[in-house]
Amino acid sequence: MMTLPKIVNTWLEQALTDEFGQDLSIANITSVSGGCINHACKLILSNGVKLFLKYQNTSFDDMFAQEAIGLAEINSQVELFAPKVIAYSKFGLLVEYLEPAQTNPNFWTELAKKLAQMHSVVGDAFGFPTDNFCGLTKQENKMTKDGYDFFANHRLNYQTKLALDAKFIDKELAKDIDSIANHLDKWIPEMPPVLIHGDLWSGNIMSTTDGAKIIDPACYYGWAEADLAMTCLFGGFNSDFYSSYLHYSNIDKDWEERAALYNLYHLLNHLNLFGISYLSQIKVVVRDFV
Repeated sequence: MMTLPKIVNTWLEQALTDEFGQDLSIANITSVSGGCINHACKLILSNGVKLFLKYQNTSFDDMFAQEAIGLAEINSQVELFAPKVIAYSKFGLLVEYLEPAQTNPNFWTELAKKLAQMHSVVGDAFGFPTDNFCGLTKQENKMTKDGYDFFANHRLNYQTKLALDAKFIDKELAKDIDSIANHLDKWIPEMPPVLIHGDLWSGNIMSTTDGAKIIDPACYYGWAEADLAMTCLFGGFNSDFYSSYLHYSNIDKDWEERAALYNLYHLLNHLNLFGISYLSQIKVVVRDFV
């Protein structure tokens, strides 16, 4: 059985006691895939309950707290669409374990239906009550009435400044991105702020024995089209997903024409996280919209 870092284990033992009581122990811990940022493991408790733990050896600001808030927000709008949060701290996030199941056409239809339901939840403004993270990057979520201002300032311009400061892009490219940010209404129709996942690629969806789930959110109230666009960034989802989503939502049928514009945010974020391999894709998007 694998061993957890002492600081994580101390927190975990208290969290389990608070949730399940004193007469409980961990029967087994198995390392599992948890993405490129955190360590992750599957816990089996002495009462048979299975849990998923994501953790770090040292304090990681409020990253786990913000993920927990996002998961809870999703479940408050679409019941059981995300894993239930058990506990969190600066060192880890403990949630229910999702048992993987084979993906089939019903999965894509269910995923689309639940996502459309989540996207029907209209907020008072764009943003989120707290800042959170998209990957390791801080995601500014200052509540803003105007969606164009929000996406320009707290998505594109924020990432552009990081890239410019890191010398990943030059001033000319930064100026072109700024021009796009200042004219978003040329391409993007007016839409209300709805609850979105914020980082919706294939690695953050799951087919489970309890149905379609979404994990690792970077939640905020934004444009539904931005969530749909992210699904296209790394290969796209099954065609059944898109046809089902169109059926269950009122999204414009031409949303894909703007997908690259929304994904400019994620490409800039990946540039800042992983380096210049994403620069050529950014230049292509900028060329198409400047």
